[in-house]
Amino acid sequence: MRYCFRTMASQLTLLLLLASPLCAAEAPRGTLVLGLDDCIRRALTSSPELGESRADIELAEAKLNEAKAHRYPQIEFLGLLGPISKARGNQVTSSDRIDHLHGVTIFARGDATLVQPLYTFGKISERMSAATHGIEVDRAKKAQKANEITLKVKEYYYGLLLARELKALVTEVGELLGKAREKARTLLDKGSDNVDALDIYKLDAFSGTVRKYTEEAQKGESLALEALRAQMGLPADAVFDIATPRLTPDENMTGADLSSYLEAAKLKRPEYKQLKEGLQARAALVKAAKADYYPDLFLGGYLSGAYSPGRDRVTNPWVPDEFNHLWAGIALGLKWKIDFGITSAKVAQEQAQYNRLISTNDYANANIPLQIRKAYLERQEAEKSIAANRDAYSNAKKWAVAASANFDIGIGPAKEIFDSLQSYATMRSDYFRSIYNYKMSLANLDYAVGEAPLVK
Repeated sequence: MRYCFRTMASQLTLLLLLASPLCAAEAPRGTLVLGLDDCIRRALTSSPELGESRADIELAEAKLNEAKAHRYPQIEFLGLLGPISKARGNQVTSSDRIDHLHGVTIFARGDATLVQPLYTFGKISERMSAATHGIEVDRAKKAQKANEITLKVKEYYYGLLLARELKALVTEVGELLGKAREKARTLLDKGSDNVDALDIYKLDAFSGTVRKYTEEAQKGESLALEALRAQMGLPADAVFDIATPRLTPDENMTGADLSSYLEAAKLKRPEYKQLKEGLQARAALVKAAKADYYPDLFLGGYLSGAYSPGRDRVTNPWVPDEFNHLWAGIALGLKWKIDFGITSAKVAQEQAQYNRLISTNDYANANIPLQIRKAYLERQEAEKSIAANRDAYSNAKKWAVAASANFDIGIGPAKEIFDSLQSYATMRSDYFRSIYNYKMSLANLDYAVGEAPLVK
């Protein structure tokens, strides 16, 4: 009898320990009733992490626009206004000297240069390509983050349902123990040989333990509800509840085969797209770095004008005047920067980043299929466990009912009640956990495959 009591207490402790880690915080029930899709939709709308991802996409788009802008002409203007010595006469005869001050006047000057790139050996085009692929990388990161948030919401949602089922189970066991105690007290008063005072003490002690676990189960339920609140970004004073009343198995638990999931992941998994686009972006940056070995061809234009009222104008083309003139010109240009090791070091850096991403790609190709297989096998295991545990807890319930009936009429020992309730509590909790595991295996499969949220 003492062994049965200790075993039942440990089993109920295990039930609550299994429920508690799935949960996090509390909120009273109210008029806002949300289904699973509603919770996911709200979480995706309010998530600060997705806000960061959107900002990253905008940053990548701005970098692309910057790269594109290098295709167009760049104009630089410099304007000057200041004092200058007067100058009279012309380039042949003048009473003034350049090394003497002959009164002060002012001058105004403006110089404008225009450079239109013609050919840069890939410096511009490759950086445009890298920026374009970078945008797709950030979009894939956003999709990955959305899938992570969806998986977290499902974990909290199903965890709340599991916590409520375990809470109801603890309550049910407590009620059965209460009835058994009342009957044991009656039989003890009648002097029955099937019960003694120790049985009453054990029932009283175990009933106290059940009350303790009932409080812990209520706390776990509250924590699970609050976890959803936090994930959805609801205010602290918002009252809500989930729309699903019970944790029940799906009507149709047949799914696709493993090969279908593996093929689907190649098309849908955001990480695959990140790596594909990232490799192309890195390859473009390597080419852009190598392009720095070569010159830039451009079309250049120049316009300069200056005026000073206190200086006579000089028209001799061999004697330029920096303070009284109007010059203009256009020419083809070549700009070539030659260094000793700087460019090669930059190329090596970009190549190293590319090689690093190749290793990451190899890792993903090996581990993503493993992740899918794990979730697939967990789904198969959960499917079989649901049916097995349903039969087991049903038979355990019949055993508990029979044991209680026999005890009521005085032909069965109290030990049978302890043993049957222990078996029933264990099998019933395993049944609900099997359902939870099945639903989470589907959620993990959706995540592993890269299924977009709210597509079902």
